[in-house]
Amino acid sequence: MKILIVEDEAKVASFIKRGLEENQYEADLAYDSEFAEKLAIQYKYDLFILDVIIPGTGGLVLCKKFKTDFPDIPVLMLTALGTTDDKLAGFDAGANDYLVKPFEFRELLARVKVLLKTSGQSRETSGSLMIDDLELDLDRKAVRRGTKYISLTAKEFSLLEYFMRNAGRVLSRNDIAEKVWDASFDFSTNVVDVYVNFLRKKIDKGHDKKLIHTKVGFGYIFGDLVDKN
Repeated sequence: MKILIVEDEAKVASFIKRGLEENQYEADLAYDSEFAEKLAIQYKYDLFILDVIIPGTGGLVLCKKFKTDFPDIPVLMLTALGTTDDKLAGFDAGANDYLVKPFEFRELLARVKVLLKTSGQSRETSGSLMIDDLELDLDRKAVRRGTKYISLTAKEFSLLEYFMRNAGRVLSRNDIAEKVWDASFDFSTNVVDVYVNFLRKKIDKGHDKKLIHTKVGFGYIFGDLVDKN
């Protein structure tokens, strides 16, 4: 597996590169976004590790470009900025996971293994999902409820797809984070809840029949809510 590390702090970059190579990964280094783009075009990578604050366009802009040019390659964001808003910005840019500095290398290695395993699994990429009057078109990445088309971010689309594929099941925050964000997650934040609320406003607002339900103490249920208690 070949990994590109984009990090302008030389000590941190060398620490990550050395650790990955000791675990049998190939690793290249770039200290700015311009050189990172050149390497990404020249070589085939299995994972990008990006710092948010790097010379050039910056990590968030670079992440968006990588996810446009190489949509199947996962991105792990590294940053000293750990607020919920910072993480939302990273995920909105297309990041698959987010690790806050300082971190232990074994934690980074665990994230890397999960991302590489997940990206290597085959996923259904065609067809559509339909629940009630809500349709999710996987080919065109379009969402429609009734006659109205709904604009979603990439992460909101992934969250909705996971909900629809698991309609009627109680999904915990851990379930959602592991499947939608492809990795272990920092549950001291409320990122999952924030995204569910974003989706709820777009999918359910203005409709008498709600599709996203909260199961207090357990998580969320999508679709018809059946509670015999």
